Amino acid sequence: MLTGTCIVVEGVLQQPSLAVKHVIELKAEKVLHLGVVDHEKYPLSKKRVPLDALRDWAHFRPRTTTVASITRISNALIHAIPTFFQNNGFLFVQVPVITAIDSEGFSEKFRVTSLAAKTTKKEEPTEESDVRGVGLEMIKASIKEKSHQVEELKRNDSNRDALVAAILDLKKTNELVSQLEATEKMKAATSLKSNAVSTSEDHSPCLAYLTVSGRLHLESYACALGHVYSYGPRFRAETSQTAKYVAEMWMVEAEIAFAELEEAMSCATDLLKFLCKCVLDNCPEDMKFILKRVDKTVAHRLQSVISADFMKISYQEAVVVLKKVTEKNFKSKIEWGLPLTEEHENYLADEIYKVPVIVYNYPKEVKPFYVRLNDDGRTVAAFNVIIPKVGALIRGSQNEERMNMVTNRVKELDLPSEKYEWYLDLRRHGSVRHAGFSLGIDFMVLLATEITDVRNVIPFPRTYGKISN
Repeated sequence: MLTGTCIVVEGVLQQPSLAVKHVIELKAEKVLHLGVVDHEKYPLSKKRVPLDALRDWAHFRPRTTTVASITRISNALIHAIPTFFQNNGFLFVQVPVITAIDSEGFSEKFRVTSLAAKTTKKEEPTEESDVRGVGLEMIKASIKEKSHQVEELKRNDSNRDALVAAILDLKKTNELVSQLEATEKMKAATSLKSNAVSTSEDHSPCLAYLTVSGRLHLESYACALGHVYSYGPRFRAETSQTAKYVAEMWMVEAEIAFAELEEAMSCATDLLKFLCKCVLDNCPEDMKFILKRVDKTVAHRLQSVISADFMKISYQEAVVVLKKVTEKNFKSKIEWGLPLTEEHENYLADEIYKVPVIVYNYPKEVKPFYVRLNDDGRTVAAFNVIIPKVGALIRGSQNEERMNMVTNRVKELDLPSEKYEWYLDLRRHGSVRHAGFSLGIDFMVLLATEITDVRNVIPFPRTYGKISN
């Protein structure tokens, strides 16, 4: 039977009749369905197709044992997330996917509009325009013939009257072509003008985007109800083609009322440890497969996250430590005020501390506008949780509750203040201290499976320049 064949069989499950590696045997009595495959065209006919190559057939990927295991592990994580939050007194809040704001202040966003279909809709060509188009092309072709005829008459110099007549005919033909081309341009301009759609006809009265983060919307519920969380797709219109970037990624976000930075860091690490334990407890068979086929150390790594005391260092300390490194040349400059790159973060967790690392108190320029300004006036109360072999898995912050501070940040980044009036209202009326974080669910799957490319754990990855289904 060829790989990929789909069958429905009726029979009896029993112990193997022969000494083989399988633990059960199906004694078939009746075949109820048979779905055949074209062996020459079916991409999974070859054994062990690399995961990177499988991305070209995303619709077939779940038929492979590796992707099936990844999917079940991902399902366990998705199930565990609400369990953790509900057990800790959080309420689930659905936040919008379409928003009018830039949730961070400097992110690359996808524009949402209903105008594109109206402005690009082309009219069906009429018979008259088809004839006119063909006629113009035929006249242009005749010009070449007439020009060739004039050149021949000039060389012969035998019939002056024929030469004069040919030159006159060529001139009239060129004038006719110019007139027809001018008419076509005028009609095309008129058509574009008539097809133009006013922005007032868009579905949204203002510019709308796919959300980058739901944390700002979560704040409104945190300030009313206490601890809240959400999860769903988040979007970034960046053009990066790295193993850690996709345009659409699922995130879990939490916001905690009456909390400061330390509470957010504590909740984030508790969630991370809970999810690691969930995978080990609930996915034993899939973890056996991952240990055998992907990475033999993955279970040990998950256990080490559960038992580890996370190393906490400030951004300032991280810069000092990295500057002392002499055995590695980093691709990006290490300087106070510049963001720590993925390479810098990985080196801290993988090579220097060899445990999960929390870096906190970043320069205000590298973090979103809403993060609380520290007393030094230079840094903000933000943190990244960096896991060995994975990188930054969680990003969080204590958010600015002071009206004057957040207003100044909006002005500094030249953000349209009218779009953030609803957000500023939360500071005008009953403001509270609050903090939160976001965790990339797809990155969590990387940690649980030791797969190195996030595009290989997302069912239908969306990346720059590539979308086919």
